[in-house]
Amino acid sequence: MTAGTAVHDTRSRLLDVALTLFSEHGIEGTSMQMIADELGVTKAALYYHFKSKDEITEAVALPALHELDQILDDARTKRSRGAQIEHALGGFVDLIVRKRTLIRLFNSDPGLQRLVNRTLQAPKDEDLRTKLRKVFAGAGPSLADAILVHVMSAGLAMAGGAPEFAAIDDDTLRQHLLDLGRRLLGRPRR
Repeated sequence: MTAGTAVHDTRSRLLDVALTLFSEHGIEGTSMQMIADELGVTKAALYYHFKSKDEITEAVALPALHELDQILDDARTKRSRGAQIEHALGGFVDLIVRKRTLIRLFNSDPGLQRLVNRTLQAPKDEDLRTKLRKVFAGAGPSLADAILVHVMSAGLAMAGGAPEFAAIDDDTLRQHLLDLGRRLLGRPRR
């Protein structure tokens, strides 16, 4: 194993441990010392990888937001509106199912919600919320369609991350979320 691989493995373990602790204690309730203790390292070793807990929080959360952004960009390359919507919905649901613990945290932790809101509203050509709305409802959606997209996306995320559905296997949850998303969007069932 090379030194670079060891650093990457340690960083990955650190992020996995941080996500677990964040989900158990909340971001505010998790200290750098708790993360270090769980990893069996010193706090100084954590600071080698991250300057603060905020940096750890960003490293835990931002990859999923970037992945959603990429899913939406890929959806926009599809020729028909139906194909765009189906690609975006399938990718969104897959992300929710794969990242259940993180989604649960997105739904419930105010610290992570602040980070997500800051990221979603970051100055760029088009923020993630706008892009999501445009992919699912078109460039100039009515107020009703904009609200529908919000309800659909928030509802799927809430259900996918809900603790009461944690024991449902991935395939079953994925199918239910896809079916519900299609129903809400007025799309045919597959």
